[in-house]
Amino acid sequence: MDVFLELAVILIVAKLFGYLATKVKMPGALGQLIGGMLIGSSVLNIVSYSEGVHLISEMGVVLLLFLAGLETDVEEFKSVGVPAFLIALGGVVVPFAMGYYISEWFGYGRTEALFLGGILTATSVGLTASILMEMKRLRTKEGTAILASAVVDDVLGIIVLTTLIAMHRKGHVYIEDLGILIGEIAVFFIVSWLVGKPIVKEVLLLSERIDLPETLTAFALALTLIFAYIAEQFRIAGITGAYLAGVLIAQTDEAKRISDKMITLSYSLFVPVFLVGIGIKTDIKVLLHAGAFAVLYSIIAIIGKILGCGAGALIAKFKPKEALRVGVGMIPRMEVALIMANVALTEGVFDNKLFSIPVTMVMLTTFITPPLLKWVFSRD
Repeated sequence: MDVFLELAVILIVAKLFGYLATKVKMPGALGQLIGGMLIGSSVLNIVSYSEGVHLISEMGVVLLLFLAGLETDVEEFKSVGVPAFLIALGGVVVPFAMGYYISEWFGYGRTEALFLGGILTATSVGLTASILMEMKRLRTKEGTAILASAVVDDVLGIIVLTTLIAMHRKGHVYIEDLGILIGEIAVFFIVSWLVGKPIVKEVLLLSERIDLPETLTAFALALTLIFAYIAEQFRIAGITGAYLAGVLIAQTDEAKRISDKMITLSYSLFVPVFLVGIGIKTDIKVLLHAGAFAVLYSIIAIIGKILGCGAGALIAKFKPKEALRVGVGMIPRMEVALIMANVALTEGVFDNKLFSIPVTMVMLTTFITPPLLKWVFSRD
């Protein structure tokens, strides 16, 4: 099929299936993922994952992380306090360790096991937030803790992903090298922050002097791509540079205008193509026969967040019932987990069969969270 027709079909499917998902109280991204599976080669075979679709999909990942950076309030991040950090840290360490060791036990190599563990660190609280809003529990102690922890969780997830990619590209994954890698990543962030902050402000001010349509948006996009390129030169994931560009631009006076334009640009083309593209790449036959490990991996994803985030909440002096609610609220995975899995596929760590395992996990954690959340909040 011609690439123009492919993109037209993908966009229609993305919005249609995304809308249908929201009607049954599920994230629109899950509907887009399912829509991609249906039009892919393993079912209807309407659309192939062509080179043009791949390029736009990769831009979708970059823009998603840029938008995540734009939404990161640095002052809020500083003020979320010890409880949110403990909850997020537990929700990263415990699922990562469980995912890594169970994957090695099932015979996967160290690099594959590290990525499988890393994917479990992600959290997508959009579904949780919508359910808590519906139940009028979003502004409770537990709801506030979940939202605050998600801010920290995003940053920790970026560090985990960046570290894994750097370790993979260096050709070894020895634990003793972890400190050096984290140091390199810290240097990249610190130098980029100190040098990049004034440069970003000056570039955006310059764009205001150029009297052409959407110059500010174009310069913001250019900065994002430049930061992604610089990150790649440091052998760090390009999406990490995009995230940092978003954080830096969020500190400027032009942040709101840029955010509005970039959301329109991203969600009208690039992000839908990325999410539907994930579904297109997923072999539904493999998914249906994912086997014992995919189911066990999904169970580990659920238990890991409940134990990890729950333990962090208990240490932060939450009651056991409150800690359980926080843990359940942090279960869903969606965009960030899919981004991690997609990066592993692109880097050659995963093949299509292994790629289907985190996709299965994303779907199961998304479906299980609403009834679990309603149950734990009804236990008064």
